[in-house]
Amino acid sequence: MTRASPPTLKQIAEATGVHTSTVSRALDPQKRHLVAGDVAEKIISLAQSLGYQPNRLAASLRTGRSQLIGVILPDIANPVFAPILGGIAEALAAEGYSPIVADAGNDASQQIAFIDNLINQRVDGLVLATVSRDDDVVSYCLDRGVPVVLVNRFEFRDRVSSVVSDDEKGIRLAVDHLVSRGHRVIGHLSGPMTTSTGALRRDGFNKAMAQHGLSGHIEEAERYSREAGIAPATKLISSIPGLTGIVAANDLLALGTLDAIGQLGLNCPKDISIVGHNDMPLVDLVSPPLTTVRIGHRDMGRDAAKLLLKEIETRAHAVQHIILEPELIVRRSTRSLP
Repeated sequence: MTRASPPTLKQIAEATGVHTSTVSRALDPQKRHLVAGDVAEKIISLAQSLGYQPNRLAASLRTGRSQLIGVILPDIANPVFAPILGGIAEALAAEGYSPIVADAGNDASQQIAFIDNLINQRVDGLVLATVSRDDDVVSYCLDRGVPVVLVNRFEFRDRVSSVVSDDEKGIRLAVDHLVSRGHRVIGHLSGPMTTSTGALRRDGFNKAMAQHGLSGHIEEAERYSREAGIAPATKLISSIPGLTGIVAANDLLALGTLDAIGQLGLNCPKDISIVGHNDMPLVDLVSPPLTTVRIGHRDMGRDAAKLLLKEIETRAHAVQHIILEPELIVRRSTRSLP
């Protein structure tokens, strides 16, 4: 049995009674507005029913663009990145682009190796979720002339656009919540100070505690993981007399804090209340369900992709920063003191 040849633009044009150029515009998200809505809908419906697939290579040769976007992550296993990727993919698909995702870890040389590979595949731009406060990888991308937007973290040199959450405000919401429930001896399990999230959330903790006339106690985790949270959380609990609450810099560190509490024979929230940060998937199912600061991760990914596509389209390097509002989600890992 001979496999049927894929449909062509000419065949779709003949079937719908329009010119081939009209079909081409209707099937291009960036030019679809040039075609009457009912005509475009008819063309798209027929193309989908026939299994039409655009020739990406031909389009790339014609336009000078691959319509591919590289997305560099530090840890694809971190549940936070699933909704960010979902938002990126949604915004890209609406404009006819596709993501190529690389799990590049936290080593700059490894990240640059992945980026070189993506540049060789002629990606039109990059979304980076890996950056440190002063990032060599951003310098490398700028030297290569590749459009870049940062997501979830940003660098402190203000060279490229970014979409992040208001980290200081998020931690302030967490501290205010614990104080409102009677807690006065509160610790912070911070993220790495090499990242903007680690530094800004730590600053937010110190400022919030000072506003309440309280002294904060801080231990730093080497990385954002459950395992990395256990030792510094144990040190906080063991070394600070009367500690009743811990604000963790992210939910994975909060889970490590839960592990430490259990290993010390204590109970959450009876002995120690915990507030996380991010509201990553499934933290409402742990025991006890985690009080945390919710970030609009899908919006974050969507906005980052839109900023990048705008820069690609206009060829203008105008630095913009979008800061999303956090929201406190109260569950059962925090309690009011008598």
